[in-house]
Amino acid sequence: MQKLTPFLWFYDKAEEAAKYYVSVFSAKDKNSKILSVVRYPKSAEKVAGKKAGSVMTVSFKLAGMEFTAINGGPPFKLSEAFSLVINCQTQAEVDYFWEKLTRGGDKKAQVCGWLKDRFGLSWQVVPTILGQLLADKNREKANRVMQAMLKMKKIDIAGLKKAYQQ
Repeated sequence: MQKLTPFLWFYDKAEEAAKYYVSVFSAKDKNSKILSVVRYPKSAEKVAGKKAGSVMTVSFKLAGMEFTAINGGPPFKLSEAFSLVINCQTQAEVDYFWEKLTRGGDKKAQVCGWLKDRFGLSWQVVPTILGQLLADKNREKANRVMQAMLKMKKIDIAGLKKAYQQ
């Protein structure tokens, strides 16, 4: 078991979200899977406001990292204050994750490689070359890359390289 585990709060779609995320990542990483499902006991019905037997938590693994999702009800919601970064090596990988995770998500939340999926979780789909270009000691080149990225929704590696080479 890993020492730290992100814990994601959903109203009532924890299992659906976990299964969806596993389906997205398992196509690229066979180490993505549902680990366990825990159901609310009768003793928690009043406190939690959830029926006995309904899904309480789902533990799952994405790309080797463990997560837990909870059906916690209305007190809390996911927000952009927490996001998951997917570091991508190629444009094909950026395109794959972007297409899968934007499906049914908030179109207004798509900016500079950030997106919000249909469950309200924020993601950053980032090509690894972006960090390299932004860290370049030639600040003029790095600034051009930043300006190009700020105009993008989904990050376009060719567009970043073009801005860098101008």
